[in-house]
Amino acid sequence: MNLTVPRVGITAAASFLPPREVTTDELQARVAAASRLPLPTGMMARATGIERRRVAADDEYASGLAIASARTVLAEADLDPLDIDLLLFASATRDMVEPATAHVVQAALGSRAHALDVTNACNSFLNGIDLARAMILAGRARRALVVTGETPTRAMRPRLDGMAQARTALAGYTFGDAGAAVLVEPVATGGIVDVDSETHSEHWAVGGIFGGGSRHPRGDEHTYFTGDGAKLSGVFEKIGAGLLERVAHRTGLGWDDYAAVLVHQVTVPYLRRFVEIVGVPEEKLVITVPELGNVASATLGVQLDRVRPRLTGGDKVLMVGLGGGVSLMTMVWEVSA
Repeated sequence: MNLTVPRVGITAAASFLPPREVTTDELQARVAAASRLPLPTGMMARATGIERRRVAADDEYASGLAIASARTVLAEADLDPLDIDLLLFASATRDMVEPATAHVVQAALGSRAHALDVTNACNSFLNGIDLARAMILAGRARRALVVTGETPTRAMRPRLDGMAQARTALAGYTFGDAGAAVLVEPVATGGIVDVDSETHSEHWAVGGIFGGGSRHPRGDEHTYFTGDGAKLSGVFEKIGAGLLERVAHRTGLGWDDYAAVLVHQVTVPYLRRFVEIVGVPEEKLVITVPELGNVASATLGVQLDRVRPRLTGGDKVLMVGLGGGVSLMTMVWEVSA
């Protein structure tokens, strides 16, 4: 009797960045002028450590960033879109409330895969990879394309109604836009070897974009990101270290065993705090936040695309996701030989 557990891994990855770049100082100047407020020079840059970010043009949509990434992945893997039988658009952003943005992506690619959206704030992409893996192991799919397209800069508040509002709006000024995609399929060696998650939903109201649903179906006020960044960071600090300790205990892997550690990045100060709390060597990280800002669920996809050229068979990568709601997620991926 063969009791070998099938292996499923990531076999290709790509990302896409909109060409337009906006510095944090430019962003602050624009908000200050619209608000007619004397914001201290360099206030946003000092608070976030973010120097610049990419911003999608008015005619660029979340689906478009995902489509560009997906086409690169398919070309790299030498696959036709019809070779995909599961397509997941896994993102905090979507083109519209209905239909699912996955259908927009599928129509552009020319696939006929089972297509649906996966949404869980900044953990959406990691959740999408995990769902793809589960469906393949369950025999419901053979080869999955998981894509994300994030345009959270459109949730930045363009004008502040006084300095008091700056506190709840600041987290929105960390955003940048990006897309990413990965191919998930059975592999002979390596693969995704461990997944864990922890959810504390009592904190769902700490931050988010609360419009577009049944609570606030209309009104621009609800389309801007509102949240308390300090509270969100505090929750992640409180529960994050325990999750990583469980991963280490279960897998027997320490920091030296990982070729790279990919972590969701919101601001430079919080990334430094993460390093301090969990003790990960900084050289293991792929640091993107100073140049790209918080690109939501595309963060790990962009980092994976950047680190992939230096990975070889047998290398292990730890991915750490943090998402509003709040949820934390880890995934250990071993590169196939």
